[in-house]
Amino acid sequence: MATLRPFRAVRPRPEYVEEIASPPYDVVSTDEARAQAEGNPRSFLHVARPEIDLASGTDLYDESVYEQGAVNLRQFVEEDDTVQDEEPALYVYRLVMEGREQTGIFGNVSVQEYDDGTIVKHEKTRPAKENDRTRHILAQRAHAEPVMLTYRDQEAADHIIEQAQERAPLYDFEADDGVRHTLWKVGPTDRLVEAFRTLDHLYIADGHHRCKAASRAAAQLRSDASDSDASFEFFPAVLFPMSNMDIMA
Repeated sequence: MATLRPFRAVRPRPEYVEEIASPPYDVVSTDEARAQAEGNPRSFLHVARPEIDLASGTDLYDESVYEQGAVNLRQFVEEDDTVQDEEPALYVYRLVMEGREQTGIFGNVSVQEYDDGTIVKHEKTRPAKENDRTRHILAQRAHAEPVMLTYRDQEAADHIIEQAQERAPLYDFEADDGVRHTLWKVGPTDRLVEAFRTLDHLYIADGHHRCKAASRAAAQLRSDASDSDASFEFFPAVLFPMSNMDIMA
């Protein structure tokens, strides 16, 4: 049984979404991230790659990098550029690249289900990258980016995804790399949560190190009495049905 959990997203106001949107942290170098974010204080790269706000040559694993990321995230949350949803929600996310569509669900998944194998792995992880992402999570008390999971097609989930796309999207824009991003909020979330409970497994498509880091961070935070809401027991994912997946060389 797979768990899909709604959450109260902190997200861009529509007029700022193109300035805030950024590529994943691990597909750009520090120099590339610094160049892309230059002159754009709203870019989420300031959160995902906070070394760009420190002196050139700063060790990527220096404590100051993680501290800067925490400062940048707090500022991101507090600024008028963003809004937090009043109620926990789930989202339908579509991206179109070179004419090919891929549409899935944005929500939270369970650390426990990663640990017990309900979320299935297919790669080993490297300690250095585990350590980096774990420190990033613990410093920010947040997961800056989602992982990508896939699941066996589920008819009820497909229907809900189709229904969500009949409404006006929250965002619809084309990024500088030519990929078009569209996001809708799902109506009542109960049916989608129930649909996922019929799935035996979810499968990691990308983000093995972030999944492992979520597990390690949760293990550490369980002993911290101040985290009484246990939100660290979940981490964000975009989940695509297998029929949408295109496995490239």
